[in-house]
Amino acid sequence: MSDASNSSPNRGKQFPAWLRKRVRAGADTAEVSEMLADLGLATVCSGAHCPNLPECFKRRTATFMVLGERCTRACRFCAVPAAKHPAPPDPSEPERLAEACARLNLRHVVITSVTRDDLPDGGAEHFAETIRAVRERMPESAIEVLTPDFQGDLGALDTVLAAHPDILNHNVETVPRLYSTVRPQADYARSLAFLRHAANRARDQESDASPLHTKSGLMVGLGETGDEVLDVMRDLREAGCDILTIGQYLAPSTEHLPVVRYVEPDEYEAWKSEAKAMGFRAVAAGPFVRSSYEAESVFRGREDA
Repeated sequence: MSDASNSSPNRGKQFPAWLRKRVRAGADTAEVSEMLADLGLATVCSGAHCPNLPECFKRRTATFMVLGERCTRACRFCAVPAAKHPAPPDPSEPERLAEACARLNLRHVVITSVTRDDLPDGGAEHFAETIRAVRERMPESAIEVLTPDFQGDLGALDTVLAAHPDILNHNVETVPRLYSTVRPQADYARSLAFLRHAANRARDQESDASPLHTKSGLMVGLGETGDEVLDVMRDLREAGCDILTIGQYLAPSTEHLPVVRYVEPDEYEAWKSEAKAMGFRAVAAGPFVRSSYEAESVFRGREDA
């Protein structure tokens, strides 16, 4: 059973009722966990201590995390452990991941990774190989990739885009004022340029049967203001981003940044309305929303809009 309020960094009398989620683990949850272990695959669900893990595993879905389980950055909000020199990428990983997708019969596959600043291309070719492996096994499935910024290397981004994912996701995570505190090794302008480049490629593919969509997300509750969130939303639209996610930050441990405030549900509804008015084709905003949470539903909503 999962309950976000049981996470010690976020526990307390002021923990709001809308952040209490109870999901009883079942046979499917154990089956998915065992299959992932059998295939030697990592998920961001486990690596990032996501509160939605039991729910997603119960629905027989997961967000795969490639390129290892150690990140070359140490963002202060993230539970994934850091290392200066992680193990080299496993060349068999794309095929094993494709096998997992087939076993789960996924209609929507989400693939993310740790950041690998130690690799010449940041792991872009490994992403591309994984996309191709999944496409071969699951030709009718949508493929969403949530990539790091590749240190601004747009050639590396082009390598990923050349493998034709359906959604290119890259999270800005927070407002620019908080970057030095929340993710000091990242750069807000660089992330916007990254998304703008992908959106330009998407416009080039508008005549394709399966055009590219661009997506980004941010966490709230880290000390940002409502106006700053709106400014980020405007920046993302200007960069050509058409799918947006907004969710509550929850500290994964006492060693990570503390929650400054718990954002009330009506604020998410206001942001959703503003985002739609700005022209976002799909928006998911709420306390438990994560970039890949219910990604298929968000994507299908975009398609139906």
